[in-house]
Amino acid sequence: MDPRARPHRSVLYIPGSKPRALDKARSLPVDAIIFDLEDAVSVEEKDNARATLAEALAAGGYGNRVKIVRINGLDTAWGRADAEAAANMGCDAILLPKVSSPADLDALAKITGDLPLWAMMETPQGMLNAAQIAAHPRLQGLVMGTNDLAKDMQTRFRADRLPLMSGLGLCLLAAKAAGKVIVDGVYNAFKDDAGLMAECEQGRDMGFDGKTLIHPAQVEIANRAFAPSEAEVDLARRQIAAFDAAAAAGQGVAVVDGRIVENLHVVTAREIIAKADAIASLSG
Repeated sequence: MDPRARPHRSVLYIPGSKPRALDKARSLPVDAIIFDLEDAVSVEEKDNARATLAEALAAGGYGNRVKIVRINGLDTAWGRADAEAAANMGCDAILLPKVSSPADLDALAKITGDLPLWAMMETPQGMLNAAQIAAHPRLQGLVMGTNDLAKDMQTRFRADRLPLMSGLGLCLLAAKAAGKVIVDGVYNAFKDDAGLMAECEQGRDMGFDGKTLIHPAQVEIANRAFAPSEAEVDLARRQIAAFDAAAAAGQGVAVVDGRIVENLHVVTAREIIAKADAIASLSG
């Protein structure tokens, strides 16, 4: 299946060192899980986390959720061992932190072979090289690391994320040009539902496929924000029907709700229907 055809509305980070969290993730209604061996795991737990995660993935039970393992960077003391272990964990992809150039992915691919790769986009250099990174033949998806990016750029926090827009836009353009999945960064205030919804809606409007999450309480909002609404699905169906009727009558355009409907609108409408169907299939 084309990875873009699979919903990635909610992508939840789970510490690879926490058996209880790993078990709970099996029952959460998330589209994808990032099993984290990097930031969520202390230095003292790195080796144990690798074994704990391997045991959890071997036990299975994660259903049709996309299983992504985030390793430590290859320039750290744990990165190579993480990559070698993750390549044999039965995951769907490996996520490399702080990708700054395609060479970083080349180095990982030498260890992990044909396993799909994902890239954390969280450095200024990564933003400037986004197009080349997204075009890497082993790359399947990009994850925005907005906390690290904000730190490196020395920005101030703004609810509208204006200081990050250049980086977000470059990565979005790169992902869309290369046909890769791209998910937005985390929202840190996990008890602020209104703020999370606003940022999810902003990300959805920009073109992100979903959002990375740090707490199970954020899942429902992300799933709702990145799914087509009933109104969107209804409009899409009516656009398709009207355009088909117009085409049958020898006309190149239709009109729905006082707006012109051309072929490009029908393409978008069919994508909306396909996404809604894929989400329904997952839920079923």
